[in-house]
Amino acid sequence: MAPGESPRPKPRERHRHHNEKRRSQSGTPRRSRHEATSSQSDSHALSADAIAKLNELNQRERPRPQEVTPKKTRRKREREVVDEKIVEERSRKQHKKKKRRVVSGSLLEEGHAEKLRGLRGGARSERSEEQYQDGGSRKKKFWIIGAVALVVLIIIIVVAVVVSKKKSGGSSNTSSDSTSGAGKPSNSNLDGIDESSIPAAAKGTDLDPFSWYDTTDFNVTYTNETVGDLPIMGLNSTWDDSTTANPNVPAIGSAWGAYDDRPARGVNIGGWLSLEPWITPSLFSGGVVDEYTLTQSLGANAKATLEKHYATFVTEQTFKDIADAGLDHVRIPFSYWAVVTYDGDPYIYRTSWRYLLRGIEWARKYGLRINLDVHGLPGSQNGWNHSGRLGPIGWLNGTDGTLNAQRSLDFHDRLSKFFAQDRYKNIIAFYGLCNEPKMTALKTSDVLDWTTSAFTMVRKNGINAYVVFGDGFMGLANWQGKLQGNSGLLLDVHQYVIFNAGQIAYNHTEKVTYVCSDTGGGWIEQSEQSMNVATGFGPTIFAEWSQADTDCAPNLNNVGAGTRWEGDYDIGDGNAVTSPGCPTKNSQCSCDSANADPSTYSATYKQFLQMFAEAQMASFEKGWGWFYWTWITEDATQWSYQLGMAAGILPKKAYAPEFNCSSTVPSFSGLPETY
Repeated sequence: MAPGESPRPKPRERHRHHNEKRRSQSGTPRRSRHEATSSQSDSHALSADAIAKLNELNQRERPRPQEVTPKKTRRKREREVVDEKIVEERSRKQHKKKKRRVVSGSLLEEGHAEKLRGLRGGARSERSEEQYQDGGSRKKKFWIIGAVALVVLIIIIVVAVVVSKKKSGGSSNTSSDSTSGAGKPSNSNLDGIDESSIPAAAKGTDLDPFSWYDTTDFNVTYTNETVGDLPIMGLNSTWDDSTTANPNVPAIGSAWGAYDDRPARGVNIGGWLSLEPWITPSLFSGGVVDEYTLTQSLGANAKATLEKHYATFVTEQTFKDIADAGLDHVRIPFSYWAVVTYDGDPYIYRTSWRYLLRGIEWARKYGLRINLDVHGLPGSQNGWNHSGRLGPIGWLNGTDGTLNAQRSLDFHDRLSKFFAQDRYKNIIAFYGLCNEPKMTALKTSDVLDWTTSAFTMVRKNGINAYVVFGDGFMGLANWQGKLQGNSGLLLDVHQYVIFNAGQIAYNHTEKVTYVCSDTGGGWIEQSEQSMNVATGFGPTIFAEWSQADTDCAPNLNNVGAGTRWEGDYDIGDGNAVTSPGCPTKNSQCSCDSANADPSTYSATYKQFLQMFAEAQMASFEKGWGWFYWTWITEDATQWSYQLGMAAGILPKKAYAPEFNCSSTVPSFSGLPETY
């Protein structure tokens, strides 16, 4: 257990080879949770004849003459009660007879009402009772009993019909991806699992599939096996690496080759396992600014709310669509609480872990390679909301800086041991150490030392993928000569023009020209210099960018922080922008058009947005490739690859752009510079 980690039940760890026999989801036949305990458990609706016979039985009852005796005597009374399930029961003082189970409705239908006599809850009980002193009251009581029996019978019929409908509705849907009418996954793969097979200690934990919101495509046979002290629960023991994302790239099981010859064309799945307010604003309201305050605000509902988000925001269809778009890699951001939480953390412990594993398997199914991106480390490496907690940096900084640095190494120790398994050796192309450490606020030597320690450890633990570290916003030229001699270490750069007050003021033509320029500090020049160890670090990948040319997406800069574009940007760091920053630099600068429905975009605006995107693709392919940020947002079209394709502002296939930087950049005549 990592220092300070909250106590958790720790299952017995057993290492499992990747090609062991698949854990059976059937095994010894077990009774389904929905299986009837008897073939006669469903009541049949009674016909008119059956009800008539029941009434006839009631009418036959008559008061019997009272015997004259000097004292009260007890005799056996017969009464009519009809129940769905009637089982013979004798007084403990009587000899036991063979029991049998009878459905009263069926017997009445078949004309065997006399067989109900002598059965508990049915007609003709043999239990003795005191005789009635008054024949009239006895008759009245039998009428009451008959009426009650009829009411009970009607209730039984109604309940039986409802139950029957529920059963037929649940069993008719066999697709693993299907959901019920209410939208909740059917989880039909649990039908063959006996809930009692889950140990008591695991009930309600992340190892209990009956507590999961969604079990689609998970192996739901219980196991407490771990690798690197992380559960394999949910994984199948076999996998297939023969799929290719598109005809231009090799299958997962084949070597990719050199990335400087065949660059990655990928996309992030942001806002899924690490939340951001501007990507999924529907989750954030009432002063909630990050995942930390969101889970605090949700309280006891946090787990259910976030798990539903994990299960619905990204599905198997997501990965199919990504491959269909001509992309070949996926970067999946997740944070440390997928693995561990510490005292005082409100984050949801390890629920996102199994969704990460399922996402990797879906990517494999469609030939997509993975870039594992650790978006949030203990203490926060940058103090931004996408690290989990907005505020001071507590990683390598402050009172707990050293503690959180060690916790981060402990996290990677467990994570790297897990992903060193054979099943991940082909599909994990890039293993990320830390997303966007804010090295402008941290001591450079501390970050370099931590990066070296982390790299050495994950290599020792068996990670053969390229190991990725963030540029820390120091500027690409400043990485020349640093962290050299570490084979397979890769520099990650995130390029945006909109977070720079000088670049956001470029007009449309200048933005595309700047991206395509190989002189004057343009992005192609930066890419080429960074790839050269004489002028930069060496191997460089561009794992975040977008086609947005404004910072207008609501809450992009933090909840309620305003924008540079309109001149009301202030996040409280002393760098507020109080005057409009768009090219016209006046009150005409507006976010309305940038945030409008894309169906209202003019043809020229759409031409610019696609050309701006394709120019960046060309620039970043001078390095090891790119990952667009992000695949899906709730309503920020210019930040969503999926929505951008639908709007006609991205190429139909990522490997077949219409524009490259050797083409002439147009003037975009008639396109206002206010958006």
